[in-house]
Amino acid sequence: MNVLEINILVLAYLGDTIYENYVRKYLILKGISNVNDLQTASISYVSAKAQAFFLTKLLEENFFTVEEVTIIKRARNYKSNSHPKNCDILTYKHATGLEAVIGYLDFIHHHSRIDEIMKKILGDDLNVSIR
Repeated sequence: MNVLEINILVLAYLGDTIYENYVRKYLILKGISNVNDLQTASISYVSAKAQAFFLTKLLEENFFTVEEVTIIKRARNYKSNSHPKNCDILTYKHATGLEAVIGYLDFIHHHSRIDEIMKKILGDDLNVSIR
């Protein structure tokens, strides 16, 4: 199956789980051992607002390749009338763009690039990989 033929929201669905796993492992390795504290801390990374912020920051830095930007734009431009109640549609679409590019990279087995993206988001001292 050609990855470009996969519904962009399916790639975002995959990317969401990968992104969240990185964040969870990162927070655990930081020494947070209480589940409620982990959940609270993770919100600053996994909320749509946070993901949209990180995507915008990385786009401003020209961090993504042309190929990755194409995936991000496909996700942001996908026609969808629904979004979470706690954020606006633009924020949701930006978050979806970040998730989609991570899902895309996983699908093409470019795990080192996912590591680079997550290192930029979580910090240079990141020593987490889900592989």
